Amino acid sequence: MPLAIVHSRGIDGLAAPAVAVEVHLAGGLPSVTLVGLPDTEVKEARDRVRAALQNSGFEFPGRRITINLAPADLPKESGRFDLPIALGILAASGQIPAPALAGHEFAGELSLSGELRPIRGSLAMALAAGRIGRSFVLPVASAREAALASKASVLAAGSLLEVCAHLTGQGRLAECVVGDERGDDAGDYPDLAEVRGQVQAKRALEIAAAGAHSLLLAGPPGTGKSMLASRLPGLLPPMNLAAALESAAVLSLAGQFELAAFRRHPFRAPHHTASSAALVGGGSVPRPGEISLAHKGVLFLDEIPEFDRRVLEALREPLDSGRIHISRAARQAEFPAEFQLVAAMNPCPCGYFGDARGRCRCTPDQVLRYRQRLSGPLLDRIDLQIEVPAVPAEVLQQAADGEPSTLVRERVSAAHERQMQRQGKTNSRLGGKEIDAFCQPQPAAAALLRQAISRLDLSARAFHRLLKVARTIADIECSDTIEAQHVAEAIQYRRFAKD
Repeated sequence: MPLAIVHSRGIDGLAAPAVAVEVHLAGGLPSVTLVGLPDTEVKEARDRVRAALQNSGFEFPGRRITINLAPADLPKESGRFDLPIALGILAASGQIPAPALAGHEFAGELSLSGELRPIRGSLAMALAAGRIGRSFVLPVASAREAALASKASVLAAGSLLEVCAHLTGQGRLAECVVGDERGDDAGDYPDLAEVRGQVQAKRALEIAAAGAHSLLLAGPPGTGKSMLASRLPGLLPPMNLAAALESAAVLSLAGQFELAAFRRHPFRAPHHTASSAALVGGGSVPRPGEISLAHKGVLFLDEIPEFDRRVLEALREPLDSGRIHISRAARQAEFPAEFQLVAAMNPCPCGYFGDARGRCRCTPDQVLRYRQRLSGPLLDRIDLQIEVPAVPAEVLQQAADGEPSTLVRERVSAAHERQMQRQGKTNSRLGGKEIDAFCQPQPAAAALLRQAISRLDLSARAFHRLLKVARTIADIECSDTIEAQHVAEAIQYRRFAKD
């Protein structure tokens, strides 16, 4: 039979559309023609497949070979199509039975010796294959990751010969299964008890974790801002399976997923020299950026005023929507971006503004210009803004006596569960009508809010975010209503931008 069809998957954002690899053999001078919008990596498959077939003991047909990757309007990238192309050539030339390919999907990069190398995005592809009931054949290194998709039957193969033996009945590929013992271990995160002093900052971390709020830490160098930020993932409530799979699928697209880290909240800390494409995603073939790699976790921007202004402004939309849509001339892609922003900054260029010992030499204009690197619209979207003062020497010399992360996490998880039962989402994701329904303050609290709006000159967005923070504080205190003390505490976390 001179025609064979092998099923595979492409990658389009976080989706994995089906790709049919059609191989046709015809008479004429020997040649290999590859069509269907292949990029350079896919076009190079012709040479990799030829060498892999010959080194595996198969015959490479000396005929006119046409390979079509359908649909033709979907761009194809990476070496994931090496294995289905090789199998299509073998089936079309009669070296393996073509009917055996039915019910399977294949993906994998071939080495010249015929060994299979890992690929990016295997989890997203396995999730899609599982929905239509096909088993998925993948390289061993990618199969364990893909096996997290519990509805998919994932077969692990080490080489082209093993795949062919399975299809001809001379061997059997083992189904890859990941045990249910995998999970989030709170003890593996840095412990909040190691942070000395900084009572208000620790409280702000707890509130941020409970309601998925963004946080700005401002203070002189060496006060523990980075240390505090790194403790936030250990305070977040455990991820459910759906959220963990979505987070893992994004990391898989970037080739950065580790099975041992499944269900652990990501913590991303890009350098301040990162470009806009690195932070929000991009490229001619759209790839997820740091905000998507931090999906369901924490994005930490240390020294946030040092980031390029245009890079920071790109955060505004995903902070509100939880998604990022990337448009290029030929490609569009959408990635999830439900991250918690934690930013750190010094109070002035030298870092010692307000120091009691008078170490700051910055002029008022320099301080103002430094703080104005953060635009008003971006600051409006940061729910909690606090100062992190220097820790006295006597506190540093004392033994750590703060609460461990495990105790704080219990309160956070209880507050999170209250939100899920009441509204089905975290407080930070509440919309306008939901705020009216679930965040109505008591009369005394409403009066305090009116004063805060006037004195702090709050925008409508800042007012709503203040209400949502107060709702989270009430949830931590197991209160069904927003009282004056909840609003008063929430106001304390928005004063930095107005100082």
